[in-house]
Amino acid sequence: MVDILHRVGALAPREKVYEAIATPHGVASWWTKDTTGEGTVGSTLTTTFNDAAGKRLGFFELEITELDPAGSVDWLVTGGPDEWIGTHIHFDLKEEDGFTIVLFGHTGWKEPVEFMNHCSTKWATFLMSLKRFVETGTGEPSPHDVQISNWH
Repeated sequence: MVDILHRVGALAPREKVYEAIATPHGVASWWTKDTTGEGTVGSTLTTTFNDAAGKRLGFFELEITELDPAGSVDWLVTGGPDEWIGTHIHFDLKEEDGFTIVLFGHTGWKEPVEFMNHCSTKWATFLMSLKRFVETGTGEPSPHDVQISNWH
């Protein structure tokens, strides 16, 4: 198994960062505008990605397996590309020197395929969108995210 790991610090309270990753409204503010779900443990969060012209690029269904206001969120991928099925997306939050540190992991990939390279870069851009959102109130969720290649 291989993992995507990132560490990003935001000058924002931990509670604000938690709300941005733990609620459908929050996720829609930095990852993809087309995010639906209840935002409770055991429920499904659905994220759909479109390009700027409205063409559907893909979707993910995420079972929410952990919501801990002390600073931990975990999603199990149950729908989407084959490479993502069965992987976990995890956020751990801690406070250091005025920053809320986001320790991010997209774990359990079966093998390091080229799509994983793409996803690692996209996760980095979306984590920077999260940082901007909690610091300024404006993120860059899909379809307004950075296009990094022909895969978007």
